[in-house]
Amino acid sequence: MENIIKNFAKYVSLNILGMIGLSCYILADTYFVSKALGATGVAALNFSISIYSVIHGTGLMIGIGGASRYSILYSQNEVKKSNEVYSTSMKLGIFLGVLFVIIGIFGSKSLALRLGADASTLPLIQTYLTTILVFAPFFIMNNILIAFVRNDNNPNLSMIAMLTGSLSNIILDYIFMFPLGMGMFGAAFATGLAPIISICILFIHFIKRINSFKLIKNSIRWSYIYDLCSLGLSAFITEVSSAVVLITFNLVIFRLKGNLGVASYGIIANIALVGVSIFTGIAQGIQPLVSKGYGMNNHVILKKVMKYAIITSLSIASLIYLTVFYNADNIIGLFNSEQNIKIAQIAKHGIRIYFIGFFFAGINIIMAMYLSAIESAKDAFIISIARGCIIIVPLVLLLCSIFKMTGVWLSFVLTESVVTIIILMVNTKRKIFILRN
Repeated sequence: MENIIKNFAKYVSLNILGMIGLSCYILADTYFVSKALGATGVAALNFSISIYSVIHGTGLMIGIGGASRYSILYSQNEVKKSNEVYSTSMKLGIFLGVLFVIIGIFGSKSLALRLGADASTLPLIQTYLTTILVFAPFFIMNNILIAFVRNDNNPNLSMIAMLTGSLSNIILDYIFMFPLGMGMFGAAFATGLAPIISICILFIHFIKRINSFKLIKNSIRWSYIYDLCSLGLSAFITEVSSAVVLITFNLVIFRLKGNLGVASYGIIANIALVGVSIFTGIAQGIQPLVSKGYGMNNHVILKKVMKYAIITSLSIASLIYLTVFYNADNIIGLFNSEQNIKIAQIAKHGIRIYFIGFFFAGINIIMAMYLSAIESAKDAFIISIARGCIIIVPLVLLLCSIFKMTGVWLSFVLTESVVTIIILMVNTKRKIFILRN
């Protein structure tokens, strides 16, 4: 009992810190872009973030899926198979990363136009997308290594790597955008260098020879690729769905309020990234514990870990909401460098509604990860796809036509609450909080 609490506190706290660090990649860009390029820059960045989410989601899918299978196999003393899973994960990550690079070099303009760029934002969006996509292999490899090092009993190093990458991004953002005047390219370049620095930190795990996994020569087995992608699919769907929602919201808000509305949403969306990263930190923190408990067929670990995770999620959601509700003006002011009254009004109204959804979003994110970790990929997929696009996209289109901007903000809250209700119904029917026989 005491060890479960201790391990839970250790893994979750370290992963929350690390994920907050990762979320600051884009948050730092938003802050410095708002200072250097104003509302147009923030709007351009918000149009671009969806592609970063796809890259990030790809790395999470391979990393979390591969690391989950690695933990299950290693706890069952299947060392050779666990190394094959790691090797397959690395090769798949490199392959997909190269595909992103090709898209960045040859298709960034077309992609920018499809995301909603207009004459004022197209040059900025194209610059940001090209740079981020060229660095995609490093974002993906960083996420894979973070997951495997964390599952290899070294969550401390994973956390240090994530925080170091984030801190370097903030410092480089300032240097590139102000003393050097590199504009939007400087913001993207700083973000692209951050995972490279993080990877260098993670190599300590190998240099010290404390790694239980290693690269081996093995032919690509499609069964491994399918397996790790299935286990990590919920994480990918969560990130890609965020991109879909971001694009949908941008287009809807642009029609209602123009670039100022998109800039207002950009502020809310980027602040929300930090909140979501905290819940993702809880989810990723429990994943090694759940996978090991599942591999050992230990019901007690699974029940206790889930109980602590839900309590932690609700407590943090309460703290986040109270913070943004009573400090909305100050928080929004950080990213509204031009002190645009219109942006401030739209963002303040939105943030107080939008963040109510966090009480439900945390539970949903945790449950999707839990189900993936116990090989219930289908259930995890249903939760992720439901909250990601199946419910929220029709809702935002419906509610915005009735309640305008208020409907846009409400769509997120209603979506997350409906998904939580679905989870409770499925739990009552199938007992998913405990290990199935």
